[in-house]
Amino acid sequence: MKYLLGFSILAIATGGLFLFLSQARILEIIEPSASSTTASLVVKNPDQDEPPQKPLSNPPSVIKAIYLTGWSAGNEDKINYAIGLVKATELNAVVIDVKDYSGYVLYDIKSAEVEKYKAKDAQISKINALIKRLHDEGIYAIARISVFQDPVLAKARPDLAIKSKKSGGLWLDNKKLAWIDPAAKDAWDYNVVIAKDAAARGFDEINFDYIRFASDGNLNDMIFPFYNNSSTLKSRVIKDFFKHLRSELEGIKISADLFGLATVNNNDLGIGQIIEDAYAYFDYVCPMVYPSHYATQFLNFKNPAAYPYEVVKYSMDNAVRRLKNYELGIMNNATSTASSTEQIPNSSFIIHNSKLRPWLQDFDFGADYNATMVRKEIQAVYDASSSTPEFVNGWMLWNPSNVYTRDALITEQ
Repeated sequence: MKYLLGFSILAIATGGLFLFLSQARILEIIEPSASSTTASLVVKNPDQDEPPQKPLSNPPSVIKAIYLTGWSAGNEDKINYAIGLVKATELNAVVIDVKDYSGYVLYDIKSAEVEKYKAKDAQISKINALIKRLHDEGIYAIARISVFQDPVLAKARPDLAIKSKKSGGLWLDNKKLAWIDPAAKDAWDYNVVIAKDAAARGFDEINFDYIRFASDGNLNDMIFPFYNNSSTLKSRVIKDFFKHLRSELEGIKISADLFGLATVNNNDLGIGQIIEDAYAYFDYVCPMVYPSHYATQFLNFKNPAAYPYEVVKYSMDNAVRRLKNYELGIMNNATSTASSTEQIPNSSFIIHNSKLRPWLQDFDFGADYNATMVRKEIQAVYDASSSTPEFVNGWMLWNPSNVYTRDALITEQ
């Protein structure tokens, strides 16, 4: 039998000795075995993390997640809020930043490279305990890693970073953030180290974001230390990175975040992302089909953000069709028109039984995203998968403030 004792000062006689413990300590007295005549004393340090966890043995079959920053994941009130939301709705998963847009790793990772690059900011003080708490509630835990947008690594390893022709220093995007050359293989391995550590802690899945070339800023001012734009397609670089992740993370569930337009465009969008390339190597492909991020006149809508169901449904229908074709060995020719396809033997590419799990918006941009608007997005995903559920595995909600529209997350009957 275990007793939790909370006296300000506690004296316990043990073999003639007295131990004095403050209220801040936790004392566990474990009932002695039949062969023992003296109770053993175990004192647990409240600052000590739990041991590494195992992934959920029985994860949800369809994932419905919300996103949390590292700061939120390290904040007791925010975690209580997230768990309460899961319990009250159809949610069953959370996506947590372990390496965010800043390039910092947000927990106490034990990595010589991360230490060398001064890339650790342990906003989540006890990552194993957090995973345990989520798993104890049956919540599926996804670790999110921002890859090529990485100001910390760019500063520590400028030899891997995109440079500015004009200044000779680091190239910066419109948000004044530095990027790594996606062809820099040292950066590939650096992110794999972080992914392996997160998986070893017990995360159920590793989600990769910013797995692309930069899309905003003065793109004509960029100098790449590794990528040769005269001889190599951007999509080839990104596909090779996808392949590297799969080979290095064998047996680990991995997912890829893509631009929403990757569902409907057959070219690489100028950033190297072709959805079929992601199908080849990831368990889950996660297009960010935020209606507010589609340009004016998409589907002839002056403001696509005002039509969440139509935009999400159209994008998902296209993504499902392309996934079906992919598994049949029909690939869109990324260098031709949208209507062109080519037959490619199955043996020339990998079929990984990939599934779609889109990101949906729960933030006000382009329109007021109230419960009705958010629910329309979710319903569009369900309708897109109604006849082919084998190709779609739920959805994930994004709100940068990590406050979500509870009334939109109606528990299914």
